[in-house]
This record gives sequence, structure tokens and C-alpha cells, in this order.
Amino acid sequence: MVVASTGQGESRPPRFLRLAGHPLRWRLLRELAHSDRRVGELSELAGRRQSLVSYHLRQLRDGGLVSMRRSAADARDTYYAVDLTRCGELLQSTGAALHPGLTATAPPRSEPGAPLARVLFLCTGNSARSQIAEALCEQLSDGAVEAVSAGSHPKPLHPNAVRVMRERGIDISGRRPKHLDEFVAGRFDYVISLCDRVREVCPEFPGGPELIHWSVPDPAREAGSDRETLPAFERTASELCTRIRFLTEEVTARDR
Repeated sequence: MVVASTGQGESRPPRFLRLAGHPLRWRLLRELAHSDRRVGELSELAGRRQSLVSYHLRQLRDGGLVSMRRSAADARDTYYAVDLTRCGELLQSTGAALHPGLTATAPPRSEPGAPLARVLFLCTGNSARSQIAEALCEQLSDGAVEAVSAGSHPKPLHPNAVRVMRERGIDISGRRPKHLDEFVAGRFDYVISLCDRVREVCPEFPGGPELIHWSVPDPAREAGSDRETLPAFERTASELCTRIRFLTEEVTARDR
């Protein structure tokens, strides 16, 4: 029997497959999809030498799948994070490269009802990042997630946090800063630290919630006037919006 050629000739697999298809790199991507990690933590989780993990992290960085940031708690440390949006785009294009019918479709959302999960967002001051995250989670989850926020050293709500959320149609001006001690006896499904410093002092919570770390820079530490630092708050809100969108998809997917 003669098999007809497609006429396309041989070609290498898409780069995403070559990057993510390596067992160790796939393990690293899966760990980073759950939480931002330091290289030492990834080495321990994967059971591989730190030098080997660093090499493969560099491959993922060069491929645009992973980024790195210096820790705000200890500048000698670096946190790695996966770009889930980029991974999703590459997955979709990879499927289309094999066959145009293999395109990703969004899963159906759960019907509105009782919250499926409780989430606590933590940062140092509870004046910007965690307040923004709390409000975005309420909006993006359509009631699927009950969100609260707190800080290890609460400070008044930053006016730029109020401004960037107002631009997104959310008024947080009446919210108060809260100390994390208010919630140490509470039960949560997820406790998400947004600050490298607060991660180091995060207490234990009853019930064994999933502990997740997102290494998000503090926009309030940017130098300049409120007007000059407003773009930093906008970047923070955009990053948190992306991360929370994936979190809510995870929560609703577990309920299906």
C-alpha cells in the first residue's frame, strides 16, 4: 500500500513540546504552576542537584515560559514563576500545528451558588497587593471563591490601590487593613502569600490549607509621587488579575 504524503515535509516539533517534554522541565513547570519557588526548593522537590535544576530553569526562561525575580526578603534569593498565559498560548498553537481542529476551548463554568473555596491573601501592609487580590478574586470568581486579606504589619489603604481598582469598576475605598492574627483560627482552602517577607512569618492555619506563594513586588516601594508610581500599581493589578483568573479556573475545575 502506498501512503500519500501530506506534502508538508518533515519538521521539528514546536519548541513548547521540546521544552516541556523533558521530564525534569515538566516537573519544574508543574511545581511553578502551583507556587513561585526558589531554586533550592525546586531542587528539593524534584530530588535533583541544584546545578541541574538551574540549568533547566535557564532553558525554560530562554523559552519564555518562566521568569525570575529577586526576593524582597533576601536579595541573595531568587523566586521563579511560570507564565501560565504564555504556556496556554503555546499549547493552543502547538495543537493547531498538528491539526487545526486541536484548539483549546474554555471549560464550562460552574453555576452560581455557595462558595467552593475560601482564600486568604497575605502581604506585609494589607494596603495594596492583598487588598487588590481580595477584590479581584471576588469579582473574577463570580461567587465561587470567598476571599479575605490581611497583613503582618497593617498600614492604611494606599490611595493608588483605590485608584487602580476604581478603574476596574471596583470600589475598595471603604475597606480596612487587617492583621493576619484575625484569621489564624480560621479555616481556608488556600493561603496565598503575595510578599516574600510575609511568607517567612506566615503562621500555621488549621485544616491544612494549600500554601501558595506569588512573589509580587510591592508597588508602594516605588520611588516618586502617587502619580509617578501609579503605573506600578497598574502592573500589580494586571499580574494579580492573571494569576487569580487561573486560580478560579482551578477551583471551579475541581468541583466538576
